[in-house]
Amino acid sequence: MKFQFDINADLQKLGVEQENYGICTGTKWKKPTGNFVESFSPSDGKLIGGVFQASPADFHEVIQTAKTAFETWRMIPAPKRGEIVRKIGLELRKYKKPLGRLVSYEMGKILQEGLGEVQEMIDICDFAVGQSRQLYGFTMHSEREKHRMYDQYHPLGIVGVVSAFNFPVAVWAWNAMIALVCGDVVVWKPSSKVDLCAVAVHKIIANVLKENNVPEGVVNLVAADSNQFGDEFFSNRNIPLISFTGSTKVGKKIGRLVGERLGKAILELGGNNAIIITKNANPEMALRAVVFGAVGTCGQRCTSTRRIIVHQSIFETFKEKLVAVYKQLAIGHALDPQTLVGPLVDKKAVQNYLNAIQRVEEAGGKMILKGEVLTGDGFESGCFVRPSIVEVENHFSIVQEETFAPLLYMIKYTELDEAIRLHNAVPQGLSSAMFSTNLMETEKFLSHEGSDCGIANVNIGTSGAEIGGAFGGEKETGGGRESGSDAWKSYMRRQTNTINFSTNLPLAQGIKFEV
Repeated sequence: MKFQFDINADLQKLGVEQENYGICTGTKWKKPTGNFVESFSPSDGKLIGGVFQASPADFHEVIQTAKTAFETWRMIPAPKRGEIVRKIGLELRKYKKPLGRLVSYEMGKILQEGLGEVQEMIDICDFAVGQSRQLYGFTMHSEREKHRMYDQYHPLGIVGVVSAFNFPVAVWAWNAMIALVCGDVVVWKPSSKVDLCAVAVHKIIANVLKENNVPEGVVNLVAADSNQFGDEFFSNRNIPLISFTGSTKVGKKIGRLVGERLGKAILELGGNNAIIITKNANPEMALRAVVFGAVGTCGQRCTSTRRIIVHQSIFETFKEKLVAVYKQLAIGHALDPQTLVGPLVDKKAVQNYLNAIQRVEEAGGKMILKGEVLTGDGFESGCFVRPSIVEVENHFSIVQEETFAPLLYMIKYTELDEAIRLHNAVPQGLSSAMFSTNLMETEKFLSHEGSDCGIANVNIGTSGAEIGGAFGGEKETGGGRESGSDAWKSYMRRQTNTINFSTNLPLAQGIKFEV
């Protein structure tokens, strides 16, 4: 029976209407002068609503408002800024279910993932509250008598956050909550594929900002297609830090634009994540991790499992078990509680998936389970596909790329050194994992000669990173870090201070200069 869902009750709770303004400076909404863009659910193809997009003139107006707000916000003590973030977290708790359902409905990830994404927002709020009292610098001993040295961190200014469709709200929170406690102000440009989620977030936090007299312009939303003013956003000298999540191709361009003005950039780009499964692995644990990593979010996470590198002695057995599980996967409407695999985000993503399947077959890949577009009752949107498994060689050009879809590559290995070499032999370096109960194998994987990724896991999969750790990768993944650990330092400028509390003026390195 076809699953039916009416999102209207949730939209009403969230304050999302059929026509929404794409500009917000905290509590004030403005109708932009750009085009009106409609949003359709990939689960059932129904129109959810739309957003008036910002023009370049609208964008520059928001930037000026943010600049003015920064002058006030930076001087509010960090623990008090943390108190605002704490209240934002409490407000998000009230709206977790309706916002989680909207995330699932507009983007296509299953309900548990939608709710989990909002939980990530809540968790990073909690983390940031603690961080607001731990923006530490160091004290150093000076070589000069009666001198004191220390370093400290100051707010940067405007942080421009550009988020991708696959995490409509969490990536903004990772950046915004840390930036706010650091004393920065935020301008958010969400993916135009999920603008309604961004509108809902700003509706939720508006009461907190109003009740606590947060200056207009501290938290800003600018909904717009990147083609309208993308280059202006990244080239703008008023934005000292850009945090961009998206493809490697676009990230390289952004890195160039930001670099030309010597700005700072956090680039969270493509992943080509692999799991090495040794002969000493717990096969049931590995199987569960591979399936969730490969088909969760329909393969549209930057940390999705793209490749599994399996020891030859267990290759065939593991393949049989994997195929059996894939054949039982419940594919359907994202909000159906029974669904394990929702739709791809749109028909363009579907076509990219089909193109990748064709390319890997032409390269000589052995199709173990060939994906297809699903049609019929419940699949009318045209965005549902069956996941694929294909046996390949790592050097195939398509395997070297990131396909944002449920396309899993199986690769066979003999020796551990070979597995690690294959693992690292791709341009991307985001997330990685090994399944083994052998200490020497796992320690080698985590050593200097092991995984070259920003995230390396043992006996857990490649996706599902916690906010307590710094998130990001190496090589063509961009090298940026956001969320936990000491990622907060990226949102601040570092300053070294030396204080002379004597009446003499000695120079460093014993230099003599008498006048």
